[in-house]
Amino acid sequence: MKEVVEELEEKRKAATLGGGQERIDAQHNRGKLTARERLEILLDKDSFEEWDAFVEHRCTDFDMQDNKIPGDGVVGGYGTINGRMVFVFAQDFTVFGGSLAEAHAVKICKLMNQAMKVGAPIIGLADSGGARIQEGVVSLGGYADVFQLNALASGVVPQISVIMGPCAGGAVYSPAMTDFIFMVKDTSYMFVTGPDVVKTVTHEVVTAEELGGAVTHSTKSGVCDCAYENDVETLLMVRRFVNYLPSNNREKPPYRPTPDKSDRMEMSLDTLIPDNPNKPYDIKEVVYKIADDNEFWEIQPDHAKNIVIGFARMDGHPVGIVANQPMVQAGCLDIKSSIKAGRFVRFCDAFNIPIVTFVDVPGFMPGSAQEYGGIIKHGAKLLFAYAEATVPKITIITRKAYGGAYDVMASKHLRGDVNLAWPSAEIAVMGPKGAVEIIFRNDIGDEEKIAQRTEEYRQKFANPFIAASRGFIDDIIAPHATRKRICRSLAMLRNKKLENPWRKHDNIPL
Repeated sequence: MKEVVEELEEKRKAATLGGGQERIDAQHNRGKLTARERLEILLDKDSFEEWDAFVEHRCTDFDMQDNKIPGDGVVGGYGTINGRMVFVFAQDFTVFGGSLAEAHAVKICKLMNQAMKVGAPIIGLADSGGARIQEGVVSLGGYADVFQLNALASGVVPQISVIMGPCAGGAVYSPAMTDFIFMVKDTSYMFVTGPDVVKTVTHEVVTAEELGGAVTHSTKSGVCDCAYENDVETLLMVRRFVNYLPSNNREKPPYRPTPDKSDRMEMSLDTLIPDNPNKPYDIKEVVYKIADDNEFWEIQPDHAKNIVIGFARMDGHPVGIVANQPMVQAGCLDIKSSIKAGRFVRFCDAFNIPIVTFVDVPGFMPGSAQEYGGIIKHGAKLLFAYAEATVPKITIITRKAYGGAYDVMASKHLRGDVNLAWPSAEIAVMGPKGAVEIIFRNDIGDEEKIAQRTEEYRQKFANPFIAASRGFIDDIIAPHATRKRICRSLAMLRNKKLENPWRKHDNIPL
């Protein structure tokens, strides 16, 4: 028996080495950690239970039968993050460049299936050269098997992708179907076709970083949710991020006790809104000041900045925050911001996370570029997301709420549970000046009369009292009491039950 145990240890040691010390050194020289080193940082100490460490490929083409390495380029299993169970897999670039083949895919699929059975999040660390060419269409079939499980796991357990190296071609579609994507600056990239193919087909000269690097995807495309400087920082941030999420769609998000009192008053909010309605202010200041311990985890902070999304805690309970940002494009909704916020609202609804919405929106962005780009359908995504959501929805109108954008931003008409307004709120079909120029078009040219009419319109309609008189606003509150009112509303809504009519699935305007 002793010899067998010793043989087991030798085999396990060989599997742990992956592609060998030389390739491990090359990985380090690129500024990257190995798959196992990454899992050590991501998971609680000594919590990792590895599966399929001895799995090998069965390919015999191109002399592959003589080139077998235990694990076949992916390290996977389960462990804990801050005591909560997660399933993980990390592609090992030191083994066949982390390329995906049949055995590699089977390992990932086994973990995903088990994660759905037990109700635990799935975290995938991508670092792969793509499909293993030697296995041909079999490797493509492996990708498709993973894609199918991504679709089935969607809305069942949280799925997080961490791109820590190359991720190209068909490989990008698995992360794209997961809930959140983290990237590492300078060492990770994602694209469907690489720079060489782009140059051949379109004659465009572009680097891998420009085409699909972390900065590109966190600012221009919105594919990446958060980007960090190196492997260690990225993994530590993923550990923190998981604390906001429930383990599955049957659980409520994790409660964390806080010394921050739920009835804390924030007097500085009373002077935040400028007297000039055209002057901007930073909506993030509101979010930080009302959140537990002034903590807010912003998602996609550098993309579609005219809307702010992310997670905070209120009285210890995680909430999703959606807020128009007057500092950027006056807080107008456009194509990118509608897509960004719509997807986030749907995630929160899928995983029982209440949604708190701060509204300061003058409308949808006008212009031919927006219309030709499909603002009607893209704006409808956000509308649809709010309308179908059954989780607690709390809305605070801080200033402007004009036109259709008022409806879209979690209004009472879209089953908002608690809709509040600050005294500075302006709820109307449009801004006073635009309305006056339509109603009193015969007075255009007489600046004094137009100014007088505008002020009259502002006094009569650009306030929250008419909406409150109709019950569209539940209460008009002092800004300093915002945290207290949100926390009390969340406590009241904790056992809310609301179900949509039965259907196979909805048909959101994609």
